[in-house]
Amino acid sequence: MIIETFIQILISSLVATSVMTLFSYIISESFRELYKEPVLLSYCLTALAISLSAKTKNVLGWIIHYAIGFLFVFGYYLLWENEIINETWIAAFILGAISGIIGILSWVIIFKISDYNPKIDFKGYYLQLFFVHVIFGLSAFAVYTLF
Repeated sequence: MIIETFIQILISSLVATSVMTLFSYIISESFRELYKEPVLLSYCLTALAISLSAKTKNVLGWIIHYAIGFLFVFGYYLLWENEIINETWIAAFILGAISGIIGILSWVIIFKISDYNPKIDFKGYYLQLFFVHVIFGLSAFAVYTLF
């Protein structure tokens, strides 16, 4: 992969993950629920009894969150580049929806593995997670096509 493509994927993933996270934080505050993915990741790390400071777990939660966003956009790139799916708004919506389903399944597994059972409305969390991933897919597409 050439450097320009890497930068295109990186910037697209940074913007898309930031937009998605902003919406998660807004929804979290609006419903007074903990729907903040990086925070939940840091709590899962704590539940796994990993010997790191709270600050390090918090930073690691954010790094993991953005790394996963990068992997999603890299996956989109592979699908677009190999012409498996077209570079269209509808395709971006579908990719976001699929990402939302993958995200929900991943969180079910993460909560199970870490044995962390947050006191949240899981139905509400998974519903918002689905929709913020649709926003993620659309945002990733919008930025990706600017290059």
